[in-house]
Amino acid sequence: MQLDDQLLRYFGTADLAAIPAGALTEGIERMRVDLGLERDKGRRFALWALLYLLGAAPDLDVAFPDPADRDAARDFMDLAAKDEDED
Repeated sequence: MQLDDQLLRYFGTADLAAIPAGALTEGIERMRVDLGLERDKGRRFALWALLYLLGAAPDLDVAFPDPADRDAARDFMDLAAKDEDED
């Protein structure tokens, strides 16, 4: 999954700053639905990660039934927080 492709799919643009508030809300809702339907672990994780970065990810126990996937998501959260602290 390419980030630009996902942004285009859900928001109609690859430029996050250009997404109107209503389109952002609608795109996030579509992403959450797709996350619930997705069975491929990699695609599911990518959707969750983008939702996390947008502040709209579901709780880990809801998104990932597998403990190993929850651990990977926690690692992602730690990396994102570390990156945010460095900025």
